[in-house]
Amino acid sequence: MHATSSDAHSLCAARSALPRGFGLVIGAQFASALADNALLIVAIALLAQQGWPPWWAPLLKFGFMAAYVLLAPWVGPLADAFAKGRVMAAMNLVKMLGLALLALGLHPVAALAVVGLGAAAYAPAKYGLITEMAAPDALVKANGWIEISVVSAALLGAVLGGALVSPLWLASGTADFWDGLDLPADKLTGSLAALLVIYAVSSLLNAGIVDGGRRQRSAAHDPATLLREFRAANCKLWRDHEGGLSLAATTLFWGVGATLQFAVLRWAGEALALPLSQAAYLQAAVAVGVIGGAAAAGRWLALHQARHGLWAGVALGLLMPLVAQVSEVATAAVMLALVGAVGGAMVVPLNALLQHRGATLLSAGRSVAVQGFNENLSVLAMLAAYASCEATGVPVRWTLSGLGILVAITIAALIRLASRQRA
Repeated sequence: MHATSSDAHSLCAARSALPRGFGLVIGAQFASALADNALLIVAIALLAQQGWPPWWAPLLKFGFMAAYVLLAPWVGPLADAFAKGRVMAAMNLVKMLGLALLALGLHPVAALAVVGLGAAAYAPAKYGLITEMAAPDALVKANGWIEISVVSAALLGAVLGGALVSPLWLASGTADFWDGLDLPADKLTGSLAALLVIYAVSSLLNAGIVDGGRRQRSAAHDPATLLREFRAANCKLWRDHEGGLSLAATTLFWGVGATLQFAVLRWAGEALALPLSQAAYLQAAVAVGVIGGAAAAGRWLALHQARHGLWAGVALGLLMPLVAQVSEVATAAVMLALVGAVGGAMVVPLNALLQHRGATLLSAGRSVAVQGFNENLSVLAMLAAYASCEATGVPVRWTLSGLGILVAITIAALIRLASRQRA
């Protein structure tokens, strides 16, 4: 009896362990996301350098995310049809093309739209690879590590972006060297070159990921048929009780999170009188909190407990109006870290549940494409609303408070719905 219990424990531990080669996926993902986040800060600085008004800043993210929505019916089948590591490597090359066009004078919003083309196909390949590599028992843990990687990249990307637009970097010999090339991006060309190197490193790491051999090619290739298949997959995931619940929560989270990214920068400038380079560092406080919350969720919540993450979403909504009233940098950093912690505790288990249900109902690449479509449609809608608020002069404190109230009410409604479904 003792031997049988020990064998069962060993089997459970083996199934919940992270898969072999997972570290390479983490490293490649981190490098690519690091450059994505730093690029956003550099592009904001470039807009200011070119004299565009502040409300153009959220349109950078709008351009970046547009491909996630427009290409959603096709990127899922693409990720399923080829080796996912190779797809990720190729998409980093597309991101590098966007950087080169930005350095050559393409409008920042258009250039980030090109970078977004690569990111849109990268995402289903990345998350689909996780679903293929990790057993269901290890999916929350694997997803937790991925989210820690994503948020660590956001943290260091904000720091890196702040450094690349700081007076110290712009006055350095490296920046002067690139300025000597007389490119339209002026002294920020050196910053873009540094990001180009990071994307290249990520692409090399992606190319080293072992091909698992799984392929699922679509029977049809014409756009109309793929669009119909995608619409059917979208409806199927939404109608599933667990899939629809987790999809609603993560869709709201990422829409609010993307808006918060810009609102914090603007709020730090207005309420705390911080320049862009230092406001970007304050963004890192949110990322630190998310890392802690994601790690805790990955450690303490199993897949069947994922719904508990909804309560962290209510806390997230209630904290945001409080943050809007802060006027001291130290207090702001602590409050933003707390916002990040409850956000990480919310999204990690629900994201894992969504991936599990999606892979069960659809396929790895297709389910992530459906998830990305909905989440990024939310991002586009909320960024458009935020840009409108900025253009019409709505105080950023009101925007932050309104976002918080929206989150708290919506997540509370989802909790009530989940309780009715279980009754």
